[in-house]
Amino acid sequence: MDYYFQKVKNIWHLLVAISANVYFDFPSRKIKVIGVTGTDGKTTTTSLVYHILKSSGKKVSLISTVSASIGGKQYDTGFHVTTPSAFAVQKFISQAVKAGDEYFVLEATSHSLDQYRVYGVFFQYGVITNVSREHLLYHKNYRNYIKAKLKLLDWSKIKIVNGDDESFQYISKKYYLNQFKNKDQSQKQKSFFTYGIKNKADYSIDVNLAVGKFIYPFNRYNYLAAYAVCEHLGIDEEKIFNAMKSFILPPGRMELVYDERFKIIVDFAHTPNAIRQALSSVKKEFKPSRLIHVFGAAAFRDDSKRPFMGLESAEYSDLAILTEEDYRTEDPEKICKQIADGLDRKDFRFVEQDKFGIKNKTYTIIIDRERAIKRAIEIAQAEDLIIITGKGHEGSLNRDGKEVLWSDRETVLKFVKTSNN
Repeated sequence: MDYYFQKVKNIWHLLVAISANVYFDFPSRKIKVIGVTGTDGKTTTTSLVYHILKSSGKKVSLISTVSASIGGKQYDTGFHVTTPSAFAVQKFISQAVKAGDEYFVLEATSHSLDQYRVYGVFFQYGVITNVSREHLLYHKNYRNYIKAKLKLLDWSKIKIVNGDDESFQYISKKYYLNQFKNKDQSQKQKSFFTYGIKNKADYSIDVNLAVGKFIYPFNRYNYLAAYAVCEHLGIDEEKIFNAMKSFILPPGRMELVYDERFKIIVDFAHTPNAIRQALSSVKKEFKPSRLIHVFGAAAFRDDSKRPFMGLESAEYSDLAILTEEDYRTEDPEKICKQIADGLDRKDFRFVEQDKFGIKNKTYTIIIDRERAIKRAIEIAQAEDLIIITGKGHEGSLNRDGKEVLWSDRETVLKFVKTSNN
């Protein structure tokens, strides 16, 4: 019933979006808008496109999960909102136009697309990074989820997608195979492009070689996506690669916040796919004595993904601490036990907090995230690596439906400072 009620509400959202377009005089028609969506990698790709354009001397604005830079001014993006309301989106684009910007890079979530928050935006480019299981409590099934993502391509002149992703088979049926059906010669200009590493693609480069620095395997796709957009825009290849060399990942994205006796990384990974990519990458890159994973799962996203998060953690970590992550009004103990089901399947064994850290392939549950991070630091030994996932850059934590100030990074720094004294 909630799903159908949301569809009715979306009619109202659509009317609001139309009104916003009219009120601000359709500003997206006066600037080149680049939209980026996907389950993982949206923020990195969006930020990288922005960085390349800015480094190339272009006037550009940005809205992402981490930051918003409009006409040279910085704005707070809020606690858990990626894409603003329809009126805010149109207002920001209008401000960018008035500031004389040529480009606007916009990160779009499946919710914002489904709820028409970006309806009426004329996207010069639409990019899909990947589509894996997420937000199924809202979308109900994967098919509805991917259909929401595809709205970005429907509203984009040029469509750029990951040809190696599991979603490509579905996407290509709709766009790639249909792009030349119109017999009118004027309609035969190619509008659908792919990037990839494994499969044949329109854009496929050795990112590590081109940039001359190490890039985590999963991030190479984000770099490729940004390269495809900027190369298609006509940005000189040398300028693209130079900008990539100076690019720093957004806060909370594979951020190494401590590197002395052992290492601590904070990352935003909150899906099974993202956890797999993050943990496998750090294990291959740093080869730690033990990989200690601290994580949880947010409420009201997708309950069914929780055991799979546990499975992925068990595949790569040696020790795991299950903890809170925006449990809102749901029982955090129940959430952790659902994740633990995946760890149990991989023969991980539950131990009490005081015995945790002695033997590998064990996990414990510490609901309080601060205490969970503290415990991970207490048991860490030389050459270990702690990776804390799920919150990344976010500055708040939702407990019992209330937002409280929070930072994984600052919590880590507080406890490592204490442990070093």
